[in-house]
Amino acid sequence: MIRAAVLPAVNAPLEITGIELPEPGPGQVRVRVAAAGVCHSDLSLSNGTLRQPVPAVLGHEGAGTVTAVGPGVERVAPGAPVVLNWAPSCGDCHFCRLREPWLCANALAGAATPYARTEDGRELHPGLATAVFAEETVVAENAVLPLPDGVPLTEAALLGCAVLTGYGAVHHSARVRAGESLVVVGVGGIGLAVLQSARIAGAGPVIAVDVSPHKEELARAAGATEFLPAGDGTARRVRELTGGHGADVAVECVGRATTIRTAWESTRRGGRITVVGIGGRDETVTFSALELFHFGRTLSGCVYGNCDPARDLPVLADHVRAGRLDLGALVTDRIGLDGIPAAFEAMLAGRGGRSLVVF
Repeated sequence: MIRAAVLPAVNAPLEITGIELPEPGPGQVRVRVAAAGVCHSDLSLSNGTLRQPVPAVLGHEGAGTVTAVGPGVERVAPGAPVVLNWAPSCGDCHFCRLREPWLCANALAGAATPYARTEDGRELHPGLATAVFAEETVVAENAVLPLPDGVPLTEAALLGCAVLTGYGAVHHSARVRAGESLVVVGVGGIGLAVLQSARIAGAGPVIAVDVSPHKEELARAAGATEFLPAGDGTARRVRELTGGHGADVAVECVGRATTIRTAWESTRRGGRITVVGIGGRDETVTFSALELFHFGRTLSGCVYGNCDPARDLPVLADHVRAGRLDLGALVTDRIGLDGIPAAFEAMLAGRGGRSLVVF
């Protein structure tokens, strides 16, 4: 019996309770979770914006230590520190064959299969096939990545989503070049990772935008050279800070129609906008045919930072060891399982960066 945060139904309060976790079967790995980040995607799963079979144990950004492996597992052994990969690629679908593993058609197949039981015998599903809002979890072998040396295990949890996504948005999706100006709309956990990644890329100026003025200190510590409170005049202020033209690149980390539109209007003619935020079906953004022609901007979505975690994790570890990437600076609150509901409320209110559940 282990403790976990269980979502009994969509829009229902989380229940901190005991669950029965089986031993790993063929091709599976059991992991004792060291820490789990509370991501906005978990909130989206809990409120139905993203689909997830329930009841479920949420949490997809985590790191821990392998405690047992099932038959046929070769990638890791008991005692190995690992980062959880919530979107493992199958290597054989249409997108994987195109070398776009972040779009793998089978990445979330495991989320539909029950993996554990509640104390009263109900089947539980693993949130995003990972279920790290629990003391331990059982996942497929391809859902764990060996943690490179020199990276603290607790903070390594952030590599599983926020940092891979933020780094990839800058380096793979937007392909930011040294000297380019960049605006980040939304300074949560992923937004802070985008800011650190923009600093690594040599971007400048780097402008952070958020509804909360209290995030200015966090944003500047992460690499922002300017901070603007979100509002009707945001795009105009960005243009003023970029020679009247607008930023070369905008990265949107909220997922709302208004913030996507702000990112669009904040870029120069020919600029690039990468949308990282996950919005609901009713968040509709409109553009006129004339402005699409006139501005010549490129608007693109971004899934998991367009990353290949097996390729990018060692790169991120190098940045951590060299001091270019500060994982601890992304964490604003260290909590227990019972602190997750408050972390959800903080995200809804636009407060803080990343809350980290530490076991």
